[in-house]
Amino acid sequence: MSIIATIEELEAIYGHPNEASTVKVADRVTPPYRVLIEKSPFAALATAGPEGLDCSPRGDLPGFVRIHDETTLMMPDRRGNNRIDSLRNIVRDPRVALLFLIPGSGNTLRVNGCAHLSRDAELLASFKVDGKAPRTVIVMGVEEIYFQCARAIVRADLWNPDKRVDPKTLPTCRLRNCHINVPDQSLNHIESSAHALMPTQWNGYKPWSSICCRTSLAVPPA
Repeated sequence: MSIIATIEELEAIYGHPNEASTVKVADRVTPPYRVLIEKSPFAALATAGPEGLDCSPRGDLPGFVRIHDETTLMMPDRRGNNRIDSLRNIVRDPRVALLFLIPGSGNTLRVNGCAHLSRDAELLASFKVDGKAPRTVIVMGVEEIYFQCARAIVRADLWNPDKRVDPKTLPTCRLRNCHINVPDQSLNHIESSAHALMPTQWNGYKPWSSICCRTSLAVPPA
């Protein structure tokens, strides 16, 4: 196996980025980038900690990530499975990154910066959904922000409704946990709650945060 071990070797293969891919980088939320954030109902949150890296899905109604000002984003930490891997990382290493997706759009938005956790009572209250406030809010300082071209989304044909996978062909909660000792009673509860709540989520587009408060799941189940 031939391993690339230096930047020089890497650049000899790929060359240098063209101007179009670097001039789009900003150090603040510009008006066009504001529109992308406000239209996005989903973002992947990347963090780092002593144990390694983590990437966590985050989503709610479009605009769930609040633009406080040109250099500050705020994202509520809705009730989930209580692993809090991302939060554990942030309190020890503030470096974070966000990747926003917008249904129907090929472009994605990338944001890099540093974050801290806030439990300010007024701030938490301002993020209430169905009368429930988050326990913390992730406050991110924007260091660089830029859009990613549509190649990956186009190649994946991600938004093509004809390419959607039938959930029945995917592993269930029971099969996903077959390698660990999970009581059947717990799995039955998870699966029954998931099937009962899923129609509410997709047909009524109810914020997933309000559903997670009533189940032990942190993300929509298969």
